[in-house]
Amino acid sequence: MEIDLADLDVQRDTEALAIFKEAKQPVTLKLDIELLHRKVIQAMFEDVFYKIKIKEQGQDKKKETFTERTILKGISGFVLPGEMLAMLGPSGSGKTTLLTALGGRLRSKRLSGTIVYNGKRYNNHMKRSTGFVTQDDVLYAHLTVTETLVYTALLRLPNSMSKREKVMHAEAVITQLGLTRCKNSMVGGLFVLLLSEGNPVYFGKGATAMGYFSSIGFAPSVVMNPADFLLDLANGVSPDDSHGRDQNDTKQVLVSAYKSNLENKLKAEIYEVNNLQDTSENKEFGQWATTWWQQFTILLQRGLKERRHETFGFRRVIQVLVISFLAGLLWFKSHTIQDQVGLLFFYPSFWGFFPLFHAIFTFPQELMMLHKERSSGMYKLSSYFMSVIVSDLPMELVLPTIFCVITYWMAGFKPTAANFFYTLSVLLLSVVVAQGMGLALGAVIMDLKTATVLGSVIMLAFTLAGGYYVQNVPPFISWIKYISPSYHAYKLLLGSQYSPQETYPCEQGTCPIADFEMIKGLEVKFVAYVALMRIGKILKGK
Repeated sequence: MEIDLADLDVQRDTEALAIFKEAKQPVTLKLDIELLHRKVIQAMFEDVFYKIKIKEQGQDKKKETFTERTILKGISGFVLPGEMLAMLGPSGSGKTTLLTALGGRLRSKRLSGTIVYNGKRYNNHMKRSTGFVTQDDVLYAHLTVTETLVYTALLRLPNSMSKREKVMHAEAVITQLGLTRCKNSMVGGLFVLLLSEGNPVYFGKGATAMGYFSSIGFAPSVVMNPADFLLDLANGVSPDDSHGRDQNDTKQVLVSAYKSNLENKLKAEIYEVNNLQDTSENKEFGQWATTWWQQFTILLQRGLKERRHETFGFRRVIQVLVISFLAGLLWFKSHTIQDQVGLLFFYPSFWGFFPLFHAIFTFPQELMMLHKERSSGMYKLSSYFMSVIVSDLPMELVLPTIFCVITYWMAGFKPTAANFFYTLSVLLLSVVVAQGMGLALGAVIMDLKTATVLGSVIMLAFTLAGGYYVQNVPPFISWIKYISPSYHAYKLLLGSQYSPQETYPCEQGTCPIADFEMIKGLEVKFVAYVALMRIGKILKGK
């Protein structure tokens, strides 16, 4: 049976957001010629060296020694506006390292030399006007191809363009790259510079490369692809064996020929171009493409689409529902104060661990994406952080609300709207605190294993000091309860169900609520919480 791809495409489009429907027909990019002339960039690099330290293990397998290896060995070159520079070389020759250095991604004291754009070193202003394609794709797995490109266009293209124009540019890229059939599919997470083992062996026009190597004695004996020929030379493979050299000797001859024939000429051209270019401050390069509010709203929209798959995943929802009904059945219509107090303490305990561990994974999982987009000057860190907080908050509050609705009425707590919403508010507040702690741990530590272990220790300490398990805490460690969210949430939840005038059945018949062992351990502060609640109700009644 044949499937009509056009019908599938229409069906998928009807399910997309309106913002992704604004450009339905194939379009072509219309370049702003005035903008191009205003933002020309000249890139120059001279005597670029880069060294790394390699750890080696001694013969006794105990001592570790470090040796230094030079990856880039005095690379020089330039790229004028409107030109393309191709870098050719075998694996390990230093192509990626040089590109990373030119793109401002290689920040190390072991990098030396001069890399300038329009006469200025690479800075935050320049990165917002340049692009860098990384070797490994870093994309959100739950966004479609269209959503990924549209969000990038909305963040990077200037405010002089309307939202519809930005969306059309994204659609044009999809059309030109031949991605139309998969645009609604989820992603799922000429100049030539020839390098050989970090040494330059040629820099110049591609059309003159073959002539240059022929002039120094390296000409192919048969007609062959110039790119293959150049790659063979970079590996030290001579076009014929008449020279009688091995690969290392061939590489040394090529490097020596470059230094004697091309290096001085190249540096002279660099200085000439540098003197001709206008090094005055160009304010166009320092502008953010979008305002802080636009960055925030776009990142928020993207975050909501991405995180809905994590927050409302099938397993997570089932987990909360099962625990909710299980807790409701265990405390079903419980009227004894001891059982009810136990459930009230379970509220902040469970909803302390659950959101904390979910939030710990937020920043470490998005670190690569954040680094990639921030390196391109796509948005400010503050707009990203606020979008994460705001997008996570409503989603993190839905599941605890469902949990509270189920367990509160099944357990037989006070059946009034005021008491229920008081309990729900305290529970949601404790969730927000736990989420904040998780975000802080994940952002500071970044290592998931370490952050998870530390989070477990902290939350366990807070839970034990919460006032339910131990009433008489030794003075030298009693300070923990004052910084424990579980302790404060527990007291507030007790205040939502009990008042000082209430009594409960005991051996003497009836006893004041304040004398109950698990409440009495909280000292007079519990009475203060309850008193404040009662005063609030009286004032509200007036």
